[in-house]
Amino acid sequence: MALVEFVTPLHTRTARDYLGRVNEHDKAESARVARQWGRDYWDGDRRYGYGGYRYDGRWLPVAEAMAEHYGLKPGDRVLDVGCGKAFLLYEFTRAVPGIEVVGLDISTYALENAKEEIRPMLRHGHARELPFEDDSFDLVISLATLHNLRLPDLVSAVREIQRVGRRNRYIMVESYRNETEKVNLLYWQLTCESFLAPEEWDWVYEQAGYQGDVEYIYFE
Repeated sequence: MALVEFVTPLHTRTARDYLGRVNEHDKAESARVARQWGRDYWDGDRRYGYGGYRYDGRWLPVAEAMAEHYGLKPGDRVLDVGCGKAFLLYEFTRAVPGIEVVGLDISTYALENAKEEIRPMLRHGHARELPFEDDSFDLVISLATLHNLRLPDLVSAVREIQRVGRRNRYIMVESYRNETEKVNLLYWQLTCESFLAPEEWDWVYEQAGYQGDVEYIYFE
């Protein structure tokens, strides 16, 4: 596995009030609502999630960096596992005209409110059982999704990503390197189920037979 940082520069641009996240509202109730993956999580009050997740072009540099790194070309197939509103997939079509993109997400609300140009390419489903044949995609990606799964589903999902990818794979998850980052992650997260340090994530990838790139997002 190789460590590549496509999203970290975007992540570190945002300032976060960790204490405010746990002191201003009932954090357990906020998490309960967030894990319904509906309007409240995506476009409701900030206490439940994104506080309004709208297209603003921020994912285009990420798509361009991935396209260059993996040598993507027209006709290649890209799958995003946990695509949400599929803004990144839309940017892939801008970065590499003629590319074929497919997205899968558990949230019907996100899929129904995805970029209109991408909606026909999106499917509802769970990462633990991908409805695609072996070696179906030139690049399989999953950003900020797998840490929302408990261990049995997590290992299954990584195995599925390995199975359907024929060339390149990339997984980004939230993690921590020290006690400060662990506490900040616990304060900030709403949907995380697997709180793992990088070496523990590496163990999961090894158990699943994963061969691909990884990125860890830290809350400093």
